[in-house]
Amino acid sequence: MSEKEMNAYRFGKGHEPTDEMLEQIMKEVAQEARESSKKAADAHFEQMRLNIATRKGQWAERINSIING
Repeated sequence: MSEKEMNAYRFGKGHEPTDEMLEQIMKEVAQEARESSKKAADAHFEQMRLNIATRKGQWAERINSIING
C-alpha cells in the first residue's frame, strides 16, 4: 500500500481498513510511541544528571565550610 493511500484513509462508518492498513497504522503508532518514550526518558535522565550535579556542588560547599570553618 502506498503512503498516499495510507494518508488518504480515514476511519468511518462502513469503511473498514484492510489488514495491511491496520498493520501499517499499528507499526507507525508503535514507532511514534517508542520515539516519544525515548525522548521522555532521555529528558528525565538529563534532569536527574543536572540534579545530581547541583546536589554534589551543594554538598561540596557544605563540606568545605565545615572543614574551613
